Amino acid sequence: MTNRFDVLGIGNAIVDVLTNVNDDFLRDEGLTKGSMTLVSEEEAASLYAKLGQCIECSGGSAGNTVAGLASMGARASYIGKIRDDQLGSVFRHDISAQGATFSTSSALEGPATAHCLVLVTPDAERTMCTYLGACVNLTEDDIDPDTVRASGISYLEGYLWDPEPAKNAFRKAIKITHDAGNKTSLSLSDAFCVGRHHKEFLNLVKNDIDILFANEEEIKMLYGTDDVSEAAKQAQEDCEIAAITLGAKGCIVTSKDEIGYVQSRNVNKLIDTTGAGDLFAAGFLYGLTKDKSVGECGAIGNLLAGEVITHMGARPDIDLKKFVEQNV
Repeated sequence: MTNRFDVLGIGNAIVDVLTNVNDDFLRDEGLTKGSMTLVSEEEAASLYAKLGQCIECSGGSAGNTVAGLASMGARASYIGKIRDDQLGSVFRHDISAQGATFSTSSALEGPATAHCLVLVTPDAERTMCTYLGACVNLTEDDIDPDTVRASGISYLEGYLWDPEPAKNAFRKAIKITHDAGNKTSLSLSDAFCVGRHHKEFLNLVKNDIDILFANEEEIKMLYGTDDVSEAAKQAQEDCEIAAITLGAKGCIVTSKDEIGYVQSRNVNKLIDTTGAGDLFAAGFLYGLTKDKSVGECGAIGNLLAGEVITHMGARPDIDLKKFVEQNV
């Protein structure tokens, strides 16, 4: 049976609020450059009031990946929790406008829609202040079995492993995916996330995940080694496919039969690193839906990661499908 969706993303539904600041602003607010800090709704509102012109768009790691996939013409869907408020409307409209299917019901009460203040300094480094709000209230009831069964790949965001109800939603999605004969994919999301859930993540990767995404720091932490090549070999043993991003150096890709490096292309205009890993995953997964080799998938992932860092935000501002056709 042909799947209705190529990829389903399940993650924290967060609205990104992007703006330019200088280093003095970060110092005055007591923020460490390059960090991600969890803040209360009140703290987020206070900081927002001090910002200049902003860009607001649907975000969250898996949301960025789904938007990238949809913009390339992939049949993409998304599951994530928002509130029925202004930012919730921004999220729903934005991800739908990219061409993705998003039908998760909005919460009628409780915390506001999650949002992340992304403060970009002149060196293109991003410092994030995140109010998680409604997104952490994703539960098993939000996992639509028909959507999961109809998706060739279910792409899961590691950040969702923090709240227990979301963890149960994760497990439900994994079981439905495998029972339907489809593939599961996991992004480790963050080294601190791996550290918090190390034993559970390792068990998850070994037993439940077919396609693994990680950056160099995350994969080394997962396997307890300082050697990324050794970590890649272990990932090769545990998963059908693994993709490990190395920043400007490109990526390592593995399958059961091969392991290799894929070099990145030179980027002449670095503006904002927001979403680089998310768009890498979009490109890689897109390649898989087109039956490309893991090396070709890595090249597409590198290409999209290199493109998204040339402008503000994690949303493409060009025709990604044409861009891939012209450059791969």
